[in-house]
Amino acid sequence: MPAFAWSPLRALMKKAGAEIVSRAAVDKLMDYLEEYAKELTACALDIAKHSGRKKITADDMKLAIKMV
Repeated sequence: MPAFAWSPLRALMKKAGAEIVSRAAVDKLMDYLEEYAKELTACALDIAKHSGRKKITADDMKLAIKMV
């Protein structure tokens, strides 16, 4: 089951100016976002663990975004 819903992503792409969006294009974006989210989360988890915590904070995510 995908982590992201198809319709909101399609709406986001349209908001960005894409008038016509294929199903394959939305699916490709969903795949990319899932992989990127996993990568960021893994990095943020490493940061939290390094700080002696189990919980990922917004600051951990901000730092992970800068690092990835």
